[in-house]
Amino acid sequence: MIGRAARRVANGVAGARATGEPAANGAVPGDGAPGDALPPGSAPSAGAPRVEVPRWLQTAAAWSWRLLLLAVVVYIAAWLAALLYLVVVPCAAAILLAALLQPLAARLRRAGLAPLAATWCTMLAAIVLLAGAVWLVTARVQAEYPNLVSQVKHTITQVQAWLAGPPFHLHTGNLQKLSDSVVKYLSQHKSLVEGTAVTGARIVVEVLAGVVLTFFVSFFLIKDGDRIWAWLTSRLAPERKARADRAGRAAWQAVVYYVRGTVAVAAIHATVLGITLSIMNAPLVAPLALFMFLAAFVPLVGVLAAGGLAILVVLATKGWVFALILLGILIVMSQLEGHLLQPQVVGKMVRLHPLAVILVLAVGGVVAGIAGAVVAVPITAAVTRAVHALRDEGA
Repeated sequence: MIGRAARRVANGVAGARATGEPAANGAVPGDGAPGDALPPGSAPSAGAPRVEVPRWLQTAAAWSWRLLLLAVVVYIAAWLAALLYLVVVPCAAAILLAALLQPLAARLRRAGLAPLAATWCTMLAAIVLLAGAVWLVTARVQAEYPNLVSQVKHTITQVQAWLAGPPFHLHTGNLQKLSDSVVKYLSQHKSLVEGTAVTGARIVVEVLAGVVLTFFVSFFLIKDGDRIWAWLTSRLAPERKARADRAGRAAWQAVVYYVRGTVAVAAIHATVLGITLSIMNAPLVAPLALFMFLAAFVPLVGVLAAGGLAILVVLATKGWVFALILLGILIVMSQLEGHLLQPQVVGKMVRLHPLAVILVLAVGGVVAGIAGAVVAVPITAAVTRAVHALRDEGA
């Protein structure tokens, strides 16, 4: 009787282990009781609890090494660009110039001109316009410089008289001593001044070489841009080639829209400044207007620099009343640019948040100076449009 009951209990435990159900005595298979067999392929624990890495830490670690690798690549690219700046800067300027002139060349082609003739006409028009602007600025500076010097001297005399009176009571002899010290320093450091002149001559040569290379590269980008792009993407697989072509065309369209809009905004700024200075009868109207036009290609910062220079010239020649009037006009123009000109003229295609523009300008200025600040925003706009085009295609 006892033996028969013992056999029933043993059979129940064995069946429960086979089926995964509780046995008659309440024992559950795999509950860790001594004598239970381990699952196949498992090893006995060493006694320490198993530690699992949080998922957010795994994700952060996975992104960390990728970001470090990307930072190394960017650093090497920046180092190479700084080493070859005499080639990189003209090529970047050529891309912007080609984006500006390509619509004119395309229109001439549609009118019936051959690609070579349309490109030559476009480049000659650009050269004539640039040479005319340089001649105008040079002529006005030579004509108005003596008057500017006399007005500045008169303003300095007035400032000295104002500082000599109450409440400052400064002796004008101190300013004369400062001027004499500057002259003495220049005479004692003649070699340094000569070295600076040599450096300036070297910079002029580099600028001329950069201008020639810019026009040379722009010529071939306008004439054979489609063929160059087709050659660059010819080695890709058909699917990747289609994606690269889609992203590249979106990026180029963003650059074209950016250059067009920036030229329009710069022309408006230069026109308003030129009219204002002409009404005030201030000197150097054409040079200051041209400087405003060129400075507008550096968003936010360029207009402030050109406007500050114009205010200083007006302050030195016309007094603080006209300087305040010009300051007010420039503030109004800045507000119109931020709320009307940039959104409507440049368009939604290359619209970037002001904080993004400031950060991009800061990075471009630190990496490559003024040239980096000029190309930073169009590069960012091109990359943004390319990414959006790829996302739209994937959606």
